[in-house]
Amino acid sequence: QVQLVESGGGLVQAGGSLRLSCAASGLPFSILSMGWFRQAPGKEREFVAAINRSGKSTNYADSVKARFTISRDNAKNTLYLQMNSLKPEDTAVYYCAATPWYPASVPRSAQDFDSWGQGTQVTVSS
Repeated sequence: QVQLVESGGGLVQAGGSLRLSCAASGLPFSILSMGWFRQAPGKEREFVAAINRSGKSTNYADSVKARFTISRDNAKNTLYLQMNSLKPEDTAVYYCAATPWYPASVPRSAQDFDSWGQGTQVTVSS
């Protein structure tokens, strides 16, 4: 029922910054908990960050905490991921995800999300 479209990926040098966006439609955006995941070649999809309905609670993977910031603009039905101090190991396809089933908590397992975008490629060169 939820359609998600990511954008903003690209090629950047190590130490650079990038902001990803995810536009949502199909259900009221304000009822959706949202998350970002990434998948590098040969690796399983891993959790990056998540945010609750209101945007007041967030959760981050240890590998990105203090470098990445997840946020949302409910008026624009859009989720964001600001990525700073990028490292080559951040290279992956980044996916946004949504679920209406966690009104207050912030899920971090891929199994907790039931709608996914098509992904956007982020490549960080050394």
